[in-house]
Amino acid sequence: MLGALFFAAALTPTLIPRSYLTQGALAGGCFAIGYFAGVLWRRLWHYLELPEPSARARSVANALVAASCLLVVIAALWRTTAWQNAIRSVMKMAPVETAHPLKVCIIAVITFAVLLLLGRLFALLARGLAAATRRVIPRKLANVIGVIVAGLLFWSIASNVLIRTAFDALDSSFRELDVLLEPERAQPTAADKTGSPASLVKWNELGRMGRRFIASGPTAAEVSAVTKRPAQEPVRVYVGLAARDTAQARARLALDELKRQHGFERKVLIVVTPTGTGWIDPAAMDTVEYLHHGNVASVAIQYSYLNSPLSLLFQPEYGAEAARALFAEIYSYWTTLPRDHRPKLYLHGLSLGAMNSERSAELFETIGDPIAGALWSGAPFASRIWRSITDNRNPGSPAWLPEFRDSRFVRFMNQNGSTVPPETPWGPMRVVYLQYASDAITFFAYRDAYQAPAWMNAPRGPDVSPELRWYPIVTMLQLALDMAVATHTPMGFGHVYAPEHYVDAWVAVTDVNDWSAEALAQLKSHLAARARQTPGEDPDRGG
Repeated sequence: MLGALFFAAALTPTLIPRSYLTQGALAGGCFAIGYFAGVLWRRLWHYLELPEPSARARSVANALVAASCLLVVIAALWRTTAWQNAIRSVMKMAPVETAHPLKVCIIAVITFAVLLLLGRLFALLARGLAAATRRVIPRKLANVIGVIVAGLLFWSIASNVLIRTAFDALDSSFRELDVLLEPERAQPTAADKTGSPASLVKWNELGRMGRRFIASGPTAAEVSAVTKRPAQEPVRVYVGLAARDTAQARARLALDELKRQHGFERKVLIVVTPTGTGWIDPAAMDTVEYLHHGNVASVAIQYSYLNSPLSLLFQPEYGAEAARALFAEIYSYWTTLPRDHRPKLYLHGLSLGAMNSERSAELFETIGDPIAGALWSGAPFASRIWRSITDNRNPGSPAWLPEFRDSRFVRFMNQNGSTVPPETPWGPMRVVYLQYASDAITFFAYRDAYQAPAWMNAPRGPDVSPELRWYPIVTMLQLALDMAVATHTPMGFGHVYAPEHYVDAWVAVTDVNDWSAEALAQLKSHLAARARQTPGEDPDRGG
């Protein structure tokens, strides 16, 4: 009965549309959890020696429950297509004709069978260990010890053998992919480009994502063609993992390269923290370079070969260490420059980059000479500053688009901009969080297993289905799956941030005031078309 209820709940919509493969695996896993809870309850009932119904009553009850469960499962499968289309509708996606309920069922059964087999193996091991120890200790204590030891053995095998082997294989694979030189991406010849023959950083030391970042930016001519004004060639500095052995050494090299390219003579300087593989979202960086007519310098260093979810699991401190090292080098030199002859200094990061960028600047270190601000997009749920501000938002403001105090320090924006009136004055530092209500990487939380999240309360975000409901345990698992597929959405939803929304965010953060509303609308249209023609390839999207 519990398995069927969990199965049905798993088919209901959450934030991201699902394929029949992911939906079947999720439904099978949820059925297994419900089944396990039912078995555990029955074992506890026996263990406490509570009275049980007669065999006849149990047979009648089982028949009624089986029939009811079958009806629940059929009804849920029949509704699956409508539920998936409810998510697709708010994301302006074409509806699907069918969610393939038969395929969902088959995959769910296979998933449940595998998990049931693992559960039976665990129970067999626990009983064997308990039987071996009953000769020297009491029976009930032996049962407890058997379960604990079996759990430790399963965890040890999973973490030290399976996970570590997979981690090493993935790390090696990503490392080999990172060093491949793409024939379609030629080494720059201009002396003022990172990776050129005159650069302090060799072209093959940039890594795949670094070469993409350096080669993909708009030129001065492209910027000028859109803005109809004179433009400068944007400065982009990137140092890959292969360039130096330590984060501190890569940060010092990045500083030296930035000075070589006269980056500190620009109007805007942005310290960028990449995602796990070193990817930097072109939608973010192209936008700010157009807005400031190319008078922008940006600098970043790579800290991992792995994608963001794996970096977050296995190297959470490594990204923060690299972000901290780069900011310390840039900030230390920046503070030595005359205040009226230095660029405005900003921070930026997407996803895991946003979380690590948060950690890069210490408040007490910069309070005497603060930076100008930060733009963080798709900040993960584990981001401490984001979490603190969201939890302490002003009463009445939604969790998916909070307002914090008088909004002079930090503001939140989504597809529709900010709820703060544009005439509201800023303080000396401007921080903007760009986030979509449908981004599970931002709004996932472990407490969703036992408590409905605040972002589900009315009014909901514009990209969240009204059909979404909270179910204990199941909702947390649904959102965990949504995190894994959060980039499989149209641009402007989930974890795929659109350049037109970056325009509004950068305008607010960097105090752009020399663009008319009409010119900004034209820029948004140009950037949206550019992004859709050459979409950013992020092999690590998903956090």
